[in-house]
Amino acid sequence: MIKRFGMTLGGLQQKILNLVLIFILAIVGVFMAVSTYLSKNLSSVVEESAAGQKASMTIINEKTMTAVLESAMVQSTDMQANIADSVFAEARGNVTMLRDYAEYIFNHPDEFTDKTAEPPKKENNGIPSVQLQHEAGSDPADDKYLGLAANMNELMLTMFKNSDVLNSSFIATADGSIIFVDDRSGEYFDENGNVETFETRQRPWYIGAVNAGGLYFTGVELDAFTDIPGLVCAAPVYADGELVAVVGADIFLYNISEYVKESADSGSMTFIINHNGEKVFSSVSDGEFKAETSANAEDLRKSDNTDVADFVTKALNEKTGLQTVNINDKTYYVCGSPMETVGWTVVSAVDKALMNAPADAMLAEYDRINSDAQSVYKKNAGNSKNTMLVMTIVILILGTASALFTAGRIVKPVERMTERIGEINDNDLAFEMEDAYRTKDEIEVLAEAFATLSRRTRDYIAQITKITAEKERIGAELELATRIQADMLPNIFPAFPERPEFDIYASMTPAKEVGGDFYDFFLIDDDHLGLVMADVSGKGVPAALFMMMSKILVNNFAMMGGSPAQVLQQVNTQICKNNDEEMFVTVWFGVLEISTGKVTAANAGHEYPMIKKADGSFEIFKDKHGFVVGGMDGVRYKEYEFTLEKGGSLFLYTDGVAEATNAKNELFGTERMISALNIAPDADPKTLLLNMKNAVDEFVGEAPQFDDLTMPAARTCSCHCSRP
Repeated sequence: MIKRFGMTLGGLQQKILNLVLIFILAIVGVFMAVSTYLSKNLSSVVEESAAGQKASMTIINEKTMTAVLESAMVQSTDMQANIADSVFAEARGNVTMLRDYAEYIFNHPDEFTDKTAEPPKKENNGIPSVQLQHEAGSDPADDKYLGLAANMNELMLTMFKNSDVLNSSFIATADGSIIFVDDRSGEYFDENGNVETFETRQRPWYIGAVNAGGLYFTGVELDAFTDIPGLVCAAPVYADGELVAVVGADIFLYNISEYVKESADSGSMTFIINHNGEKVFSSVSDGEFKAETSANAEDLRKSDNTDVADFVTKALNEKTGLQTVNINDKTYYVCGSPMETVGWTVVSAVDKALMNAPADAMLAEYDRINSDAQSVYKKNAGNSKNTMLVMTIVILILGTASALFTAGRIVKPVERMTERIGEINDNDLAFEMEDAYRTKDEIEVLAEAFATLSRRTRDYIAQITKITAEKERIGAELELATRIQADMLPNIFPAFPERPEFDIYASMTPAKEVGGDFYDFFLIDDDHLGLVMADVSGKGVPAALFMMMSKILVNNFAMMGGSPAQVLQQVNTQICKNNDEEMFVTVWFGVLEISTGKVTAANAGHEYPMIKKADGSFEIFKDKHGFVVGGMDGVRYKEYEFTLEKGGSLFLYTDGVAEATNAKNELFGTERMISALNIAPDADPKTLLLNMKNAVDEFVGEAPQFDDLTMPAARTCSCHCSRP
């Protein structure tokens, strides 16, 4: 044994040193081997995890898109079908009224005197007029039914004037004459200025109604004189079992065509298919989805494409829910909802590839982020090798303890990260930072990259879900409903420019896109003006649909000549028959006798009216209240009278005005309403409403509007005007 530098070479000290060195080298070797294995294993886990996450994202996106479309697209299509069907339902109701009245006349001829009707006059073009035409070779003087049929003149004229749907109403006798009402008198003359004959009994609506023996809707046909596409609803009239006439109404389909065209938004399409399986309206003008005329249209139920044929056959009979069909190597999401009145159906379609485009972009971004993370990892892994070399030298110097500490510091975070990555599945995409990963080296960088990737993945899924739902709901549902509701209310002022005896104006500001308030005014005859103010329970689309039905019923029963109390009783009875949702409506209905200013009114649970006498200011008129319409069957309503003097005014409103609330939760109230009206009590109705709206807006300030603001006002002329 030789001693050198204080160490005994070849002795126990050297052996211990050799043993420690061997032990340290073994530890270092094992550490190196384990680290290399874990590094490779981690790379494999990262790649497999990335592939699994991408597959999970694709599956979740597919499920999310299907759920969103199932909720938004199907509901939107149902709503569009209900709204479009309401147009045909109104026509059906009007024709039913014409048929019932005509059958009463022909079955009770002793109660009526024969009346006359004149041929079209060119000077009446643009003016609603009662007109007479006949078939070639027939003489109206020999028509045994014409005199009684002319008793329908006033009803048809009033119905035409007060409808936003009808383009004409008519009664055609079994002897070849037709009495009709429209505003196109100039269309019925030939080049010599003679009134053209009209082969009434050869028209599809006449033949169809007689063959059906009841109410009948034609397909889309061209008008005999204008070549404008339209649809006719007709019904036969019998007296003692004998056919005496056919009544009907003509509907030009401008509005439905425009609504369908405007429903297309960013690739979505809407069609209306008639009972023969033909596309009669379409939001696109070319390609396989465009609408065709009857001569060129294909019965889609017989299409060579079985997907299309099966879907159309089903959609004409029931709501289909969301389905997919393949057309020209493309896949489309489709759903259909039938229209009960005419047997047609509304179909919505959207290109599946277009709907998946945001998801494809999200997956591409995911690939980019994952590639960046792997690049960072590989770069840091290279740096780790150099670090490990330095660490090996340090371990050789510091000993076994340092080697074990360093190994534990590297291996344990990697094992924890591998375990957490293995726990990620379809329902849990979250990878969060933990204290175990905070090693201040490449492991922490990699963990932060995974956490960032996980967070962005969840954000992208939430974002695509929100964007798709909002796009479908806003673009297809509310815009169409808002415009149709606005079209249902009188909105052209002055409303009766030819009547200087009175002035009327109205406005409605819904709290949502569509609301439940409505107003109406209409001439029942030359000396009686009907005024309606109503508020439906609830808000949104259900309230809007209930509003449309209530408005039509009040208008129709009022035009039949009943008193206000009788009209409200009839409307209540009709609504209670089919009111499973237990909705109700408050209604104030009054009839102004224009020549005297006397108002006869009935109140079904609505707000008190406000009245201004000719030389006074506005005050509340506390009238008699009845129960709300639709709340209980069999209710009887009381009516009352008051006189609207020359120069006097009447103001009606819904509770949304009185109950408008400011930021302090204070109500606007009736006292502030009266003050707003009395700013200029003698002003015209439009100014009265503007003053009221300005007062409400100033009071409410930035507070949100929770209820509809609906206000009509009427004023009688202060001068001694007479009817024109």
